Amino acid sequence: MTGAATSVDLPILVSAKGGWTRWLSRGFSVALLVVVVAQLGQASPAAIRAAMPDSPWFAPTLLALYLALPVADWIIFRRLWRLPVDGFPVLVGKRISNELLMMYSGEVYFYLWARRRTGLTTAPFGTIKDVNILSALAGNALALLLLAIAYPFVTELEMGRYANAALASAGVMLGGSMVILLASRRLFTLPLPRLAEIFAIHLARLVAGVLLCALLWHLALPDAPIGLWIALSTLRLLVGRLPLVPNKELLFAAIAAFLVGDEADVVALIGLTSTAMLLLHIVFGGAVALWALTQDGETSGKGEEAR
Repeated sequence: MTGAATSVDLPILVSAKGGWTRWLSRGFSVALLVVVVAQLGQASPAAIRAAMPDSPWFAPTLLALYLALPVADWIIFRRLWRLPVDGFPVLVGKRISNELLMMYSGEVYFYLWARRRTGLTTAPFGTIKDVNILSALAGNALALLLLAIAYPFVTELEMGRYANAALASAGVMLGGSMVILLASRRLFTLPLPRLAEIFAIHLARLVAGVLLCALLWHLALPDAPIGLWIALSTLRLLVGRLPLVPNKELLFAAIAAFLVGDEADVVALIGLTSTAMLLLHIVFGGAVALWALTQDGETSGKGEEAR
């Protein structure tokens, strides 16, 4: 199936010609750049480099973990819209905006970019909405499955007096959100085969993320019990599902430190991973924001020449 096949029953989005989308898009880029600059003091490249494990595979695994989401998004929108390669930096910016600015601000940023692309003739708002609902469904489904798997390990590892209650509460929260999302199936715009395909891509991306995260920590501390990595990978996925929470990686590090307690090596490793993720946000976020502002300038210049 090609990307054009999805346009049969979907509304056509005409490329925005007015200036408001350009200025709003610039506003998002400037806001992202400001937040990136504000975060500079929280991540020291020298300290991260000094704390990096000896394994040569740690850094590539960390980068693969970081890029898993934008790669999956690019595959999805490539199939839906025939998204060009230059859409990938925007998807990276989408992830960073959601993490550092506000939840779903990245979707607005991506939608504004799509509106200004004359080649993306099938870019309805409903498609972005469907992709996000399916991402939430896949994330909650996998989190519930991992909760069931990790629960025995949590008790066995004695990860703190509140660990069982925290995981049980998370299960109730995820189960409730699953019911709400499934009840809203009438909101879907895309046909069922496309929905199933997108759900499968999201699920594969989430599984890959859990495995890459476990591999990352295993490369640094190969002697730690596998149950610890399963439990902590589950916790990281759960924290990632929380809405309206900036800097989820740092929040995860704080919660994990509280649960693990005196396991100094484990706490240090999780803190290193979270700080390294923040550093990647800063590096990629700054690059994407500057690239977006440059693209806006070029587009504006071409428009003035045309007039």
